[in-house]
Amino acid sequence: MKIHAVFNRDGGTFRTMDINLFAETAKEIFEKHGHTFESEIVAGKSIVKALQKVAGEAGEHVLMAGGGDGTISAAADVAWKAKVPLAVLPAGTMNLFARALKIPLDLNAALESLASGTIQAVDISTANEESFVHQFSIGFQPQMIKLRNTLEYRSRWGKRLASIRAFAKAVGNPPRFAVRIVIDGTATERTVSAISISNNPYGSGVLPVPDNVEHGELGVYVAGGLTPGTIIKLAFSVLTGSWRRNPDVDEILAKEVELHFPHLRRSAKATIDGELIPLARDVKIAIHAGELQVLVPQDTISI
Repeated sequence: MKIHAVFNRDGGTFRTMDINLFAETAKEIFEKHGHTFESEIVAGKSIVKALQKVAGEAGEHVLMAGGGDGTISAAADVAWKAKVPLAVLPAGTMNLFARALKIPLDLNAALESLASGTIQAVDISTANEESFVHQFSIGFQPQMIKLRNTLEYRSRWGKRLASIRAFAKAVGNPPRFAVRIVIDGTATERTVSAISISNNPYGSGVLPVPDNVEHGELGVYVAGGLTPGTIIKLAFSVLTGSWRRNPDVDEILAKEVELHFPHLRRSAKATIDGELIPLARDVKIAIHAGELQVLVPQDTISI
């Protein structure tokens, strides 16, 4: 294979290491396995342009992206639209899509596993025109991320601490909003505090990661009008892996979901793979089964 990598030097892990030395190591590992390899190191603000340039190159090749979940989400969108395979190198804080693909979180181990891996078709989803590989969320999560973004942090652990502080602030004033939800043609109207729609349903682990990335269905998670107390109970059930038994959360599997917000504020936000975006009054979410080609370790085949 021909691998062309784009490394986000502002990614959480890359900021704390010699990224140029790492790029040389990556080249050695892939060439040892018989591949050709080249890479470029760019700033976070230039990552999308660099990814698009690499994806548009002539001939068969694999686009490798190294960075956090935002970088990987952008790379998946670019690779999907360009119809080129994507290799995911986890260099962020949570690395949720890499975890779903069973890619080792140690960077050198990830390189070795990908260099001996194979191409597999997995699912990707869209919310209106925006693609996502992890989740689309409304309500509590965007509120917490907006608060976190007002805090300063310079490392992965700093980001995690900022998230905890933002949660503590957000829990005292949970959002409540009206929504019309149409799931595979069946409509309901509810007042809720949070909706998360995942690209494949979450598994049974503590982290919100699917066990199967080619299930072909969305996971729809709706939390009713939450209070500070019920949010704390929900957070505890998430940490203990017992959230499916929490009566405040409904889980539904679907192929397509439509959301309508009758009283939408102009400042309302959603998150796509953890990144804030403006929330539209009407959102259509759909899963595109098997449309994203990814390079995965050998033992990840037929997840």
